Amino acid sequence: MKPGINLEALVVLDAIARNGSFAAAAEELHRVPSSVTYAIQKLEESLDICLFDRDGHRATLTQAGEALLRGGRNLLAIADNVERSVKRVATGWEAELRIAIGELIPMDKILELCDVFYQHCPETQLRLSSEVMAGTWDSLISGRVDLVIGALGDGPPGGGYALHPLGDVEIVFVVAPDHPLATVEEPIPLEIIRQYRAVAAADSSRGLPPRTVGLLPGQNVLTVPDLAVKHKAQINGMGVGHLPKHFITDDLAACRLVQKQTELGVTARHRLYTAWRTDHGGKALAWFKDYLCDQDLQREWFE
Repeated sequence: MKPGINLEALVVLDAIARNGSFAAAAEELHRVPSSVTYAIQKLEESLDICLFDRDGHRATLTQAGEALLRGGRNLLAIADNVERSVKRVATGWEAELRIAIGELIPMDKILELCDVFYQHCPETQLRLSSEVMAGTWDSLISGRVDLVIGALGDGPPGGGYALHPLGDVEIVFVVAPDHPLATVEEPIPLEIIRQYRAVAAADSSRGLPPRTVGLLPGQNVLTVPDLAVKHKAQINGMGVGHLPKHFITDDLAACRLVQKQTELGVTARHRLYTAWRTDHGGKALAWFKDYLCDQDLQREWFE
């Protein structure tokens, strides 16, 4: 890019295009008309092009001028974003906060939480990702995210993070109403369950050992990308398995799924945590920590 193309010249170009004249642009920018004319002349000389058709009384852009205006406005928007980002960082608010969401957390609750956050700091960008099983801890330990909401079970050794319990999730064994196990007398022996295909959501961990819930040795398994697909596959009768009860309340009531007791019991409860990197000290992370640690989310999110 040649030195003649600078942000000040692009601001002048934009003002002239919006106001329709050099004089009106000068008034908006609180400058004398001659300085506006000079800025455009220098820009034209630098690029060796004509930006305005000067035959009429109104400042009309040439095709080259229109092209420069479009690109210039994009550059001005980028520069504005950079300036605001730098100011946010200077005041302690992160330009971006990366958050991993565990599969057992209702995503509509996360969106509500983000909406509340934006009322306090609309400028910090939030980057949400979804993780399965040990993938939540892996994303935090590896530094891919700054905060995890809904990490399952105990965290890995090594430190570098802090955690706080979010609540306990009830996990139940369910089958489709037309599945052979739907009519088997309870409690169902594990040896009988082993004969039927299970549906499991793939652990998204990249470095930590993957975890499984409720799978039996030697059992045929349909592995799917996430909990939503697992839920649908079980409703379709493609396999059996455990699902969080707060996700399937309507399905149980409508008999789209049938809860069954196994030899292991009727239900199991799993502790979920929110966890964050201790080397991160920004205000956005602090806001999420305070909210998630101070609120009683057990009843609202998991029941």
